[in-house]
Amino acid sequence: MERPKPEIRRQYPHFLKITTRWMDNDVYGHVNNVVYYSYFDTVVNGYLIERGALDIERSPVIGLVVETQCRYFKPLAFPDTVHAGLRVARLGNSSVRYEIGLFKNGEEEAAAQGHFVHVYVDRETRRPAGLPPELRRALEPLVAPRE
Repeated sequence: MERPKPEIRRQYPHFLKITTRWMDNDVYGHVNNVVYYSYFDTVVNGYLIERGALDIERSPVIGLVVETQCRYFKPLAFPDTVHAGLRVARLGNSSVRYEIGLFKNGEEEAAAQGHFVHVYVDRETRRPAGLPPELRRALEPLVAPRE
């Protein structure tokens, strides 16, 4: 099986700059793998909040993560700046597949890339719910053709 190659910046329509912290490094001197998933959450939820598509306290429909993956190509470490790229690979009726590329400082190739799938559910019943119109409107510009 051939190992996937790192993607490049232009494959992502939205970016968020994230400053690494001293505590992100593990005993091996690089950002620990669990922190990468925190960066994924930060770029996705920050985007949704900024666009008015998510109110973390009152939105009647919320996204639950049902699948996640990350591939690592080169290490990140404090004091790197991470440029988290975001796109939507699939926009369904009640689910979204987000894809994220993490770029070290000003580099063009991803240091890591991955995805997670949100299934949207009613906050109270936890039953699947259709994507609210404001969420769909916020995500449509991120649906990018893959190269």
